Amino acid sequence: MERKLFGEEHRIFRDSLGKFLNKEISPHFDQWETDGVVPREAWNKMGENGFLCPWLEEKYGGSEADFLYSIIICEELFYRGITGLVAPLHSDIIVPYIYSFGNEEQKMKWLPGCASGEIITALAITEPNTGSDLASIRTTAIRDGDHYIVNGQKTFISIGILSDLVIVVAKTDPKAGHKGVSLICVESGTPGFSRGRKLEKMGWRSQDTAELFFEDCRVPVSNLLGEEGKGFYYLMQKLQQERLIASLMAQSMAEAMLDMTVKYCKERTIFGSPVGSFQHNTFKIVEMATEIEIGRIFVDSLIADHLAGKDITKKVSMAKAWIPEMANRVAYHCVQLHGGYGYMEEYPICRFARDARVIAIFAGTTEVMKVIVGRMMGF
Repeated sequence: MERKLFGEEHRIFRDSLGKFLNKEISPHFDQWETDGVVPREAWNKMGENGFLCPWLEEKYGGSEADFLYSIIICEELFYRGITGLVAPLHSDIIVPYIYSFGNEEQKMKWLPGCASGEIITALAITEPNTGSDLASIRTTAIRDGDHYIVNGQKTFISIGILSDLVIVVAKTDPKAGHKGVSLICVESGTPGFSRGRKLEKMGWRSQDTAELFFEDCRVPVSNLLGEEGKGFYYLMQKLQQERLIASLMAQSMAEAMLDMTVKYCKERTIFGSPVGSFQHNTFKIVEMATEIEIGRIFVDSLIADHLAGKDITKKVSMAKAWIPEMANRVAYHCVQLHGGYGYMEEYPICRFARDARVIAIFAGTTEVMKVIVGRMMGF
């Protein structure tokens, strides 16, 4: 479909990015999946070529590009199924916290490295007994003179092994509920900060998800992001873009899965005819194509509204509830249409099906998104 969001300069950038990914990233991705981690060199190459945080101002190491460049990076990575190199998480979900809420000293200290790939970031929210309910987190950061003493445990933290800078969601006032939540930046190597095991997952196997531990971890007060007690509000402000990026990941993967399945169904024959020529299979492909088209129109409208500065909280929550579920339906039927080969790791559809599953879980589960929309509808 024709997309009116992008101009010629965006097309040139997409072509350049595509060539880079095809040469520097895609050929190595299977090995990274086996290794269970993306090497730092890949992040460095992304940064060297301007594919990390392109929206940052030049003084912070960016290109001052519009948000559409971030959209292109996300689409191209996830259309190729490069889930382990989660540049959109780093560039468009985590780093914006530093840019929006950090002071000038913090920005000059960390942002250039975030753009170059020298500093990889993580956001530590989830705990073993707490997910979406931020008011219930148990990790504390109690002030002691010029330091915070951080104690607690985090789990399911993306880029948890490689990360150089972790934004930790902690209670600076344990008795104040969500009003006691603050954001504390903890740098790699800080005494009392340790990483647990790299968690084994169904999908996204090269994306290093980890447990993080904080035991009397002394962090300078100067590493507080924004104001004490404002962490909950800062997180709420950034959820709109996070859910848009997550929806875009799922949409791009759905489009890729359909394309590879259409190709397979035209080439693979059964009973002397192409798999796709059977009416049931044709109908199934058409149904998937229709849902994917609806998803694309929806997500592009949200991108346009987000660029215009509109509040898309309700609609983007709808998108996050529907598009990843749609992508999972597409994954199921595409594997089925591939037959036995769809269950073989040598066929990309197998990994895509595994990797698509989690997008309906992170950044707020489908069920949580529906609760949010329901409340906004007055229920």
